[in-house]
Amino acid sequence: MKVFPFTVLLPDDKSFIIQQVNAPHFYPYLHRHEEYQITWVEEGEGTLIIGNCMHAFKSGDIFFIGTNLPHLFKSNSESFNIRTGTGAKGYIVFFNLNGKLAPLFNLPEMKELKSFIVQNSHGFKLPAKYNRSVSGKLVDIYASPPTKTDTLFKFLELLNELSGIRNIVPLCSPVYSPAISENEGVRLRNILNFIMQNYNTPITLENVSDVAYMTPQAFCRYFKKHTGRKFISFLNEVRINEACKSLVAGNKGHNISGVAYGAGFSSITNFNRVFKSVIGSSPKDYINTYNKVNNSPMLSI
Repeated sequence: MKVFPFTVLLPDDKSFIIQQVNAPHFYPYLHRHEEYQITWVEEGEGTLIIGNCMHAFKSGDIFFIGTNLPHLFKSNSESFNIRTGTGAKGYIVFFNLNGKLAPLFNLPEMKELKSFIVQNSHGFKLPAKYNRSVSGKLVDIYASPPTKTDTLFKFLELLNELSGIRNIVPLCSPVYSPAISENEGVRLRNILNFIMQNYNTPITLENVSDVAYMTPQAFCRYFKKHTGRKFISFLNEVRINEACKSLVAGNKGHNISGVAYGAGFSSITNFNRVFKSVIGSSPKDYINTYNKVNNSPMLSI
């Protein structure tokens, strides 16, 4: 029942796992696993595809990801550091309520914390005000000897802090269900990978339906069923998401028309129309607003 095979191997001397990431990019395949996941993006930026939604991520962001929730941290090529050979740094915690931790979470005193975790299985992004405290706890847990009870206490302190967050906004729609077959998961992975790798080229409905081995009509029904959106709407969101990053990148060699064509749009008129429908403002207004907030030089327009 996995979008892509991903097994978290738990050593005999650990009840949960914390890993440090220092690589050219994050795990590059749409995948899911039974474990809950907490990811701190210490360095890097890109797009998080999770369930049937997309979110931009950047350095400092922390995400809580639910069990069996398909996800992919797609790193931007611009974030790759040639000098160091890295583009993604951070820490990831994996834990399973039904594994070695089950006896602990079945205790009466753990009922409230367990309820919080289960109720947020659609994931959430931590409000920025928690980033410093939570990231510090992650570093502290990673540096602790895994066989010491103090490490487990620090892990519980981390979860307790998360449980104090209010007004949580799910990363994907609460109506989204991760219960899809393995074959459907592989097919959906191939479709999303194709879109993310080719969004800046002319993609027709026939192109993407061929990837899914479906007729265009059957593909449209399938895609709407599993993502909640029409194919062209999803493709436009990917393109606009990438365009936004280019618009505020600070490269004066860029202009709005160049960004539009670079993101896969065939005309400026169409780009402006789609941009306003997705973002709520024109590309020029988006740049001006960003520069006012960040006090950075304006892109040539």
